Amino acid sequence: MTTSSLATRSLAAVWHPCTPMKRHETEPLLAIAHARGPWLVDTEGRRYLDAISSWWVNLFGHGHPHIRAALVEQLQQLDHVMLAGCTHAPVVELSEKLAALTGLGHASYGSDGASATEMALKMSAHYWRNMGRPEKNGFVGLAGGYHGETVGALSVTDVPVFRNAYAPLLRISDTVPSPDARAAQPGETPADAARRAAAALEAWLARHHSRTAALIVEPLIQCAAGMVMYDPDYLRLARSLCDHYQVHLVVDEIATGFGRTGSLFAHQQAGIRPDFICLSKGLTGGTLPLSAVLTTDAIYQAFYGTDAARAFLHSHSYTGNPLACRAALATLELFEQLDTVQANQALAAQLTAAFAPLSAHPRVRHARHLGMVWAWDIATTLPDFAQRYHAAARARGLLLRPIGNTLYCMPPYVLTADDVRHLATGALAALDDCLHQEAEQAAQARQAPEGENP
Repeated sequence: MTTSSLATRSLAAVWHPCTPMKRHETEPLLAIAHARGPWLVDTEGRRYLDAISSWWVNLFGHGHPHIRAALVEQLQQLDHVMLAGCTHAPVVELSEKLAALTGLGHASYGSDGASATEMALKMSAHYWRNMGRPEKNGFVGLAGGYHGETVGALSVTDVPVFRNAYAPLLRISDTVPSPDARAAQPGETPADAARRAAAALEAWLARHHSRTAALIVEPLIQCAAGMVMYDPDYLRLARSLCDHYQVHLVVDEIATGFGRTGSLFAHQQAGIRPDFICLSKGLTGGTLPLSAVLTTDAIYQAFYGTDAARAFLHSHSYTGNPLACRAALATLELFEQLDTVQANQALAAQLTAAFAPLSAHPRVRHARHLGMVWAWDIATTLPDFAQRYHAAARARGLLLRPIGNTLYCMPPYVLTADDVRHLATGALAALDDCLHQEAEQAAQARQAPEGENP
């Protein structure tokens, strides 16, 4: 089947996510036939380096033999059983493993990141009700925060394009300033910007803590806001403030977890213990949908009893699916076998060196890097820079999708030296391709007769 025929059928039958569908009249869909390692291959045999890990989920490359073998073995034993009133080895073993890695336990499972956010918010508010404080049912998050697109998750998301479309349906939460390191004033450090944001959080909590159930944050990187990076001091201060004002701290590790920031979990770089951890994306290595929420023994005990109204009321038919849990276990086994967090330090150094010409480009602002995430803000007059760059990168064999004018890279952990060169040279060349288009547009505008729109 050719790329064009599959793309045409897809446009006739599939409603693609977060996409103005008319755009695909001029921007063809990328029809993928198969994938191996960090490479995607379309139906006509063209290869693309998956430099954003298929929306930040793929850790060890596509079709990894260890994960695939685990899934085949599990499929021969148990494909699915309801988790209400039943249990099975993969969900027990995964829950035990996550508890050992995080210090939090009693894992509750969902299907995706937004579901994890929903569960954590509901758990927090329900905890306070069980403790005789039902008025503590509000939430606060960071400016620019993103936590998913279901109604509850959108209520704590501060990305206008998502929130505004469904505002009438939402119980919109409050926001406090982001600790964005780019907000540091001349002579300040990123830690200074973090402490200033924490002071604003303290002022807000002093006024509103009595009605607030939880603060929710993406630790160290606010990904959908344009890869906003910040100093760990903010997390340390937020933990202390939440303790003082009796507000839960929810860390959304959906995108930042599993080695993305240079530690297994981002919040560990601050040396804190949150009240809730939300996990998804890399949890299964990018193979199957699964999310989890981990919490403290104290919060779990507040729900313990025989009264259904006191129990945590959240489920779906595939909760704790054995196949997904087995994929997650295989993924965690790879972290141990390959010493992935340590190995990524060497890979990150290679990528940073290869990206040096891009970081030094005269149109780049705020080049930044943390762990296995790189980002560059691009100074451009192109209103559709993200779409143009995506197309230019595809033409050079790369899958990259900027967020607004922010170009970023979040690749799988299995790149070879050749892959690194292909990624770095292609990313720079695609930027120059876009800037050439910008120059052509500017020249056409100068040549157009007055009042004529070129």
